[in-house]
Amino acid sequence: MELDLQDTFLHDEDQQSLHSPKVTYSVAHKRKNDKGQDEKIVTDQQAKEKEQAENIASLLMSNYDMKLYGEDDTSQPTSRTAPIIPIEATRKKKKRKRSQISICLTNCRYESIRKVASAFGMREVSEEEAWNFYWTDMSVSVERAKEMKRFQRINHFPGMLEICRKDLLARNLNRMQKIYPKEYNFFPKTWCLPADFGEALNYSKSRKNKTFIIKPECGSQGRGIYLTKSLKDIKPTDKLICQVYLSKPYLVDGYKFDIRVYTLITSCDPLRIFVYNEGLVRFATSRYADPNVNNTTNVFMHLTNYALNKHSRTYVYDSEAGSKRKISTLNKILLSQGVDLDRLWHAIDQVIVKTIISAWPILKHSYHACFPSHDMVHACFEILGFDILLDHKLHPYILEVNHSPSFHTDTQLDREVKEGLLTDTFTMLNIWQCDKRRVLEEDRKRIRDRLLQTNKFADFTPTEDKEPEKSPWQTQIQWEETHLGNYRRVYPVGEQYASLFQQPSGSLYTGTASSRARGDCTRIQREEFQQTKAKAEALKKPSQSKSTKETEKKPGEEGSTTTTSVTVASTATAVDKAAKAKARLEKEQKRKEKEERDKKLSGKTSLVSASQAAPVENIKPPYVLCSFEPDPIVEKEERERVNLLAQRDFLIRSYGMLEQIYLVMKKMGTLRPEDERKYGVYGRLSVVSNSPKTAVKKIKTDNQMPKTVEITLAEDPFAERPVQKIDTKTSTAPHQNLN
Repeated sequence: MELDLQDTFLHDEDQQSLHSPKVTYSVAHKRKNDKGQDEKIVTDQQAKEKEQAENIASLLMSNYDMKLYGEDDTSQPTSRTAPIIPIEATRKKKKRKRSQISICLTNCRYESIRKVASAFGMREVSEEEAWNFYWTDMSVSVERAKEMKRFQRINHFPGMLEICRKDLLARNLNRMQKIYPKEYNFFPKTWCLPADFGEALNYSKSRKNKTFIIKPECGSQGRGIYLTKSLKDIKPTDKLICQVYLSKPYLVDGYKFDIRVYTLITSCDPLRIFVYNEGLVRFATSRYADPNVNNTTNVFMHLTNYALNKHSRTYVYDSEAGSKRKISTLNKILLSQGVDLDRLWHAIDQVIVKTIISAWPILKHSYHACFPSHDMVHACFEILGFDILLDHKLHPYILEVNHSPSFHTDTQLDREVKEGLLTDTFTMLNIWQCDKRRVLEEDRKRIRDRLLQTNKFADFTPTEDKEPEKSPWQTQIQWEETHLGNYRRVYPVGEQYASLFQQPSGSLYTGTASSRARGDCTRIQREEFQQTKAKAEALKKPSQSKSTKETEKKPGEEGSTTTTSVTVASTATAVDKAAKAKARLEKEQKRKEKEERDKKLSGKTSLVSASQAAPVENIKPPYVLCSFEPDPIVEKEERERVNLLAQRDFLIRSYGMLEQIYLVMKKMGTLRPEDERKYGVYGRLSVVSNSPKTAVKKIKTDNQMPKTVEITLAEDPFAERPVQKIDTKTSTAPHQNLN
């Protein structure tokens, strides 16, 4: 190899010498003509020689590499059996394998999601690992959202409860109806109780033929829902949702039904909404009749929830004519009845988009507050279940929005609809878009550069050579448009909804504040109602009323004012005058009975005690036991209890029990962080106890106490307790030292 290198070097020198006569000739000619330019010519010649040397070095290195890898022209095979491998291919590093996508299903109870995820090659992991997707049946907390990495995605948007809770949905739709009355006319008149109880009661009085449906504010699966003709039966203190019942729904074969429309939101800024073409149609199991006094309790007639109707004896399991069918089956029925399906589904799409737009300001604000660093993929996506009801004129009305629709696959119909929905959802999300390893490496590099305070600028390259790269958002949008599956895009579509985004900035917060104000007013009314009720109950007992009059005539007795203040504080502003008088009487009675017992125990004469007990018996009313009222606090007993507690606290601290327990638990490693913060002073005191100076000082002040005990008492911030009334003689000297 060395001989080959020498040959190539000599060969290159011979080639360079062919051009050297011209150079020497030109230099000699210039020296004859102009001797003043000798230095300039020498420098030019040195630069050329340097350039030639660099060319020779690069040529030698290339020849060396070719010899080293055995890939020069002479070493390549000429037969067709072995392919010719180019030089660049051998130098390239092996491509990394695409990392496996992981999904966390710790808080997911649906096996259909696990099945579809495994079909996509996802690996199920726990919460502690670096997952790519997190699927949960619960809403997303702010803490969970802020802990997410840039490559991680979760199946809920923070703030989506604004339309998924019945009370918040009603508040947002009522607010938008005041701003856009013609656009938001697709939901029945709704009140949030108890804040709007007065308004709902006035409406029911003016329209006595109306039927109302009552729902819990955050219930599901039809639990707690009932119909009523009169709102007087509702307690004004319950938190409920009251709606006008749609008494004339569209019927199929005489049965009421609603439509579960699955909606996918892939991003909130920009807002992108897709509706799945297939869904579920849920029928009631009893033939519908107008609501009256006799049938309002029949939930199988008026409610269409699957969780309720599946327990009915008349529930039919049939995909074509059963109690649960596909949307495609309903479309065939409506088409046979001459219904314009395009117009109907366009109206349903408008209802869905307008409902989401009502909560869009909160969605956008919450997303940017929780995910400020997500620049590779959208951090959230969500599948919502919209429950749509058609009236007799085929106008769609929204009933509720489910943020975690059921993915149970009890029947073949459920498997076909829900597994197809999940498959198209994961396909549209482009789960391989973001490389987890690359993002983690970038984050580590960013942290390292920040710690080292390095500011490395990118090398300058002309703008003409750079090709414009697509942003991750453009890539995701292009992917969604080409992988819709059975979805259809309902937003964005033109400028149809542009005016709805121009909501007044204060309308959202004004509506919330007014709702809270109405709630506070209702709470005050409820407290007044409870006070009136308590007065009425007190007046029913004549013995208690007489006792209240007698106690009101005796003001200024010892202990009455203090004990009354304790009772008032414990009953939290809901006690009236009769209740106060009753409590005052019972306290006086207890106090006097206690004094009588003490005098008997102390050895006093029974005559004195009888003379003091006689007036008590004269005014003592029949004692009534009530387990719902607290026992009166006697001042003397309370004083004794406080003294005994102080004595016990002093003895525990003097023996060093807390310090020993703390040190043992710390040595065993069973201390909780809150315990260490609360009792950490004992760990510091144990270190101080080893110093001889402080121990000598304490021994001089009081020789009766041990070293560690004296130091603990001197340094313990909790040692200054009101222990001035301890009866033991041994505790007086240390107490003086403490003060």
